[in-house]
Amino acid sequence: MTTLVLDDLHVRYANAAAPVLRGLSLTLPLGRVACLLGPSGCGKSTALRAIAGFEPLAAGHIALGGEVLSGPGVHLAPERRGVGLLFQEIALFPHLDAAANAGFGLRRWTRDARERRVRELLALVGLDALAARMPHELSGGQQQRIALARALAPSPRLLLLDEPFSNLDAATRDGLATEVRGILRGAGQTALMVTHDPDEAETMADWIGVMAGGRLVEWRPSRAAASGEVHCPIDPLPLANP
Repeated sequence: MTTLVLDDLHVRYANAAAPVLRGLSLTLPLGRVACLLGPSGCGKSTALRAIAGFEPLAAGHIALGGEVLSGPGVHLAPERRGVGLLFQEIALFPHLDAAANAGFGLRRWTRDARERRVRELLALVGLDALAARMPHELSGGQQQRIALARALAPSPRLLLLDEPFSNLDAATRDGLATEVRGILRGAGQTALMVTHDPDEAETMADWIGVMAGGRLVEWRPSRAAASGEVHCPIDPLPLANP
C-alpha cells in the first residue's frame, strides 16, 4: 500500500503574489526514503510543513496510509498525523541526558516500556554507550543522531527531515548522511527529506524529486537505487496527478 500521496497541492501565503506550491503531486511507496531537491524558495520546505499540518492547503489533498490528512473540509491536527519531524536545528534539552532526550516523546508510556524503547533506539543510532551523556558532551553528529532517535521513538508512519545536516561541518555532514540512511533503512522507516545538495540527495534517497517554482519537475530513482546497489523497485509509482 502506498504510504504518502500528495495530489495537486497548492499552498498560498497571505499577501503573496503567487502560490508557494503550485500543483505538487507525488506518490511515495511504503518503507522508502525520498528527497525533494531544489534551491531555496522552490517550495520544498513548505511541502514538508503542509504534510506535517503546519500549513493549510489552498487546494489538493494529502493522504498517508489511505487516511486523508488535509483536503477539502479536512485538516487533521499535526499531533494526530503520525508524522515525525527532524529539523536542521538540533534542539536537544540541555538539562536531559541522551537517553532522556531520546525518550522525551514517550512520557505517557510505562517506565519499563519507555526504557526498553530507548535502549532499542540508542542501539539503532549507535549511541547506546553514551546514554548518560549530556548534550554538551556530545559532538554535533552525535546530537543529531539523538534527535533522530527522539523522532523515531513513537514509531511514526512518516518521518520528515528538513535539511537535517546543514548546520554541521562538511566531514560530519557527509558521514552522518550515510549513517542516517542506514538507520532509516534498517528501521524500515518511510521518510521524506528536503535538501539543496544533490550529493546529499543521492546519498540519502531511494527516490529524488526535483522541484522548481513550487512544482515537481522530475521524480526518479537515485543512482544507487537505479544501479541495484540499494534494493528498491526501479519502476516508479505514478505521480498522484501527472
